[in-house]
Amino acid sequence: MLNTQTSQNLQTHLERNLPHALDWLRQMVEINSFTANAEGVNRLGQLTAELFAGLGFTAVTVPARNPLYGKHLVLRRHGRTARKVGLISHLDTVFPPDEERRNNFRWRVAENRIYGPGTVDIKGGTIVIYMMMAALQAVLPDVFADVTWVILLNACEETGCEDFGELCLRELAGARGGLIFEGGQMRQDQCKIVVARKGMAIFRVQVAGKASHAGSAHRRGANAIAQMADVVQRIHGLTDYGRGLTFNVGTIAGGTVINRVPHYASATIEMRAFTPEVYESGVAAMLALNDLSTVRSGDGRYACYVNVELLRRTPPWARNEATDNLLAIWQQAAADLGCAVLPEERGGLSDGNHIWHSLPVIDGLGPSGGNSHCSERSEDGSKEQEYCLVASFVPKALLNVAGVVRLVTGNL
Repeated sequence: MLNTQTSQNLQTHLERNLPHALDWLRQMVEINSFTANAEGVNRLGQLTAELFAGLGFTAVTVPARNPLYGKHLVLRRHGRTARKVGLISHLDTVFPPDEERRNNFRWRVAENRIYGPGTVDIKGGTIVIYMMMAALQAVLPDVFADVTWVILLNACEETGCEDFGELCLRELAGARGGLIFEGGQMRQDQCKIVVARKGMAIFRVQVAGKASHAGSAHRRGANAIAQMADVVQRIHGLTDYGRGLTFNVGTIAGGTVINRVPHYASATIEMRAFTPEVYESGVAAMLALNDLSTVRSGDGRYACYVNVELLRRTPPWARNEATDNLLAIWQQAAADLGCAVLPEERGGLSDGNHIWHSLPVIDGLGPSGGNSHCSERSEDGSKEQEYCLVASFVPKALLNVAGVVRLVTGNL
């Protein structure tokens, strides 16, 4: 654990270094790094590598499996011992350049808030990692020098990039933990750390019917949209909040013109669940709708048929003993600092979904903020853009340093 003087020295360093760190955050936010803007993602990667080079980190880039995306960034600083810790962030945001311009979404400081694309998701998290490393180097140089630090930044996290998870597992073999710096809630002396995340499955539903003239041959048509309406209601009914299972019919399309009985309709569906058992039951319930046929043509000769296709599986990051043990270390570190850490289970995905089964993982270690993925702003204040809270950077960095020190020294 940290003694009182060391904690004070760390806090002093973090507070003095905060303006410098926030200037780097400004430079990051000013680079559009929308997932599909590979050039911008790579420019942000170069800037990030430059920032950490001053702390002795070497940079390696790894192309994403999808050639339309940018390059993953791996920053390494080899230590004097076999102890290794992984720190995970990502380079991309969800905002295309035209959306940023249309909403005048840019770096903007308003009292304790900093607005801008990626301020909390997740460029602010990358800055917390930098603050931690700089503080360790300055105040606890032996700890900093002993540990092998591996910082991994995903080029396409917002699209659910599974090859980055494979990269993390290779780089973090033998690591004591994987620390993920998505934004985390902090109120007064209480922080939340993410210990589980829902899994997601995406389905495409297609309905084949029979076209016919809507006026002179209506009875001969089997209406695919009518069949899809039945399917949608069945899917909607599969949601079970008590089990943490949700289905969302996200898009739907069908038909061509109004005077034709539609022969085709399609929809995309997202399913989420916290536990593997519920997740698999949800997948099975969706696939059971395959070949459903409840709508026929008026003359009874033709039937509509439903086809359900599973497009993507991202299993849940379930609550588990290894994560709980890592959480306990952060809770002990928080108690030493006079604050508290509470566990949180989140519905959204992160890179933790891809690696939790192979090493201990906690998430939500980045700064506090709000309105992730939101670029809208209204004059009446009912809508506001993504922001981070300036006051959260120092306490979150201090807590994470205290947790890491406990983790790597075995002083539990």
